[in-house]
This record gives sequence, structure tokens and C-alpha cells, in this order.
Amino acid sequence: MSVKSKIFSAIKQIAEEQRITLPPLDDDLPLNDTGFDSLAFAILVARLEDELGVDPFTVAEDAAFPSTFGEFVRAYENVPA
Repeated sequence: MSVKSKIFSAIKQIAEEQRITLPPLDDDLPLNDTGFDSLAFAILVARLEDELGVDPFTVAEDAAFPSTFGEFVRAYENVPA
């Protein structure tokens, strides 16, 4: 399963748990438009760290939180090994 697929799956699961209706997830979707609040994003990042073994937002000193779904996915895809 690709990183993007794992992220998509985790987002769908959290949305279901939090009773959030997700818009279609595409690379240009602003994260603010997902319906996720700060707690939902914290849960997402924690789950992805458990599943993928990395948190790209703590690995890099200059990491900024992404603003779109595509940027969020690329943050995980581009983590240095």
C-alpha cells in the first residue's frame, strides 16, 4: 500500500470516528476544508507515526505544516531515510 493510500485510509477512519463528512480528497484540497480540527489532525499525525514509523513534522528542523492535502502527503513521501 502506498503512503498516499495509507494517509487516505487513516483520514477516512478518523473522519468516521469523529463524524466528519469529508469532501473529495484531491491534492489541491486545502486542509482547512477537510472538516478536521486540531485534535483530528493530531490524531492523524500520531496514527501515521505509528503506522509509518515517522513524523515528518519533527524530523526536519524547518518543517512547516502543509496547507493542502497534496502537500501533507508529500511531507510523508519525502521524509529522508
